[in-house]
Amino acid sequence: MEEKIVNRVAKSSLITVDLEDYYPEGRRMLFDLKDWLWEGLVLKEKDFREAVKNHDWSQYQDAYVALTCSTDAIVPAWAFMLISINLESYVKRVIMGDIETLETSIYQDIIHELDLGPFTDKPIIIKGCTKKPVPENAYILLTNKLKKVARSIQYGEACSSVPLFKAKKNKKSI
Repeated sequence: MEEKIVNRVAKSSLITVDLEDYYPEGRRMLFDLKDWLWEGLVLKEKDFREAVKNHDWSQYQDAYVALTCSTDAIVPAWAFMLISINLESYVKRVIMGDIETLETSIYQDIIHELDLGPFTDKPIIIKGCTKKPVPENAYILLTNKLKKVARSIQYGEACSSVPLFKAKKNKKSI
């Protein structure tokens, strides 16, 4: 007699959350101010403002941009602010930092806006392997948000997951 193989994972109420599914399309670009500094180290205000004025900002259309300075120059905050003002009407987002900081910032908004209704009192598995650059911090943000409503949270794949959280059962008073 043949035993029928039953896919218990498919029949369970387990919900898989793949952060890659939330990854917004768009170019990620790093804008390095060092190229606009004299000898890569000194900001000369007049030259800097001229470079800002003459720059083609449209090349950043619909991109996500991280502003940085890769040299040890001391760059005043207003320089980054001036760049961001000029980028704002073209880009989807501009932040100060590196590309990973940019990705984290993008995911902060995505996770903040996430509707928790479908996850309420459900067992959740957060998928770990992605092909897109999902920042590790996004997993922490998601876990902390889901913990408020989920019955349980695991990480990995349904066939080999790591348990992370299990809600305490409400004990009824006698």
